[in-house]
Amino acid sequence: MHGLAQLTLVGVGPGDPQLITVAAVQAIEAAAVVAYPVAREGAEGMAARIAAPWISPQQRRLPLVFPMVAEAEPRRQAWHAAADALAAEVAAGQAVVLLCEGDSSLYASCSYVLLALAQRRPACPVRVIPGISAVSAAAAAASSQGHPWPLALQQEPLLIRPTPETEAELTALLEQAAATGTVLALLKLGHRWSWVQPLLAARGLLEQALFAQRVGWPDQLVQPAVLVSAAEQPYFSLLLIRQGWPAVLP
Repeated sequence: MHGLAQLTLVGVGPGDPQLITVAAVQAIEAAAVVAYPVAREGAEGMAARIAAPWISPQQRRLPLVFPMVAEAEPRRQAWHAAADALAAEVAAGQAVVLLCEGDSSLYASCSYVLLALAQRRPACPVRVIPGISAVSAAAAAASSQGHPWPLALQQEPLLIRPTPETEAELTALLEQAAATGTVLALLKLGHRWSWVQPLLAARGLLEQALFAQRVGWPDQLVQPAVLVSAAEQPYFSLLLIRQGWPAVLP
């Protein structure tokens, strides 16, 4: 039985289907149309792969091409096209979900569709279901492996951002984080690890840092950064850096 004629943006978590929330599963199962981003025509979407156990053959799949290019205009056109296609499905009376890897509001492709809908199709009813982020899943995985890694305690700030592009920018960020007691979560580490690793080693920070790669997938790797070589790493890698602890601890 299909749900209301609306668009639901569904965060499906970082990889493990078991990390999808009950609300997300219910929304997926109630949908007549399951939309998801793909990098090119005919490609398999990572979000669709995560949610596959909850998608039935009776549901219509709607892959939406979000090109992975640096130029702004092709991406903008893709977001507009996706927003129009999704709004048209809802206007035709369909219950539609748009699957989003990770959390639906944190560096999420579907956030651009959300903004495009607000601009182009404001009458389209939209619901957003949050998902577990790779940052939270990585910290939990480390703690489950005997490396306690609370993301933030007491009054500690937590900064989540893409890994800086230059050594100078990362050095300044580390110094600022040390001065303010801020825990850093650096996403999209990838090829930058080849220069980030020696920089952290020179500052004595590898022991306090956690490296995570393809969190939630069968080939997940979560371990202290000191154990990871300086070789280039996949795009879906992240780094958690803690330079201190609160004064009051067990």
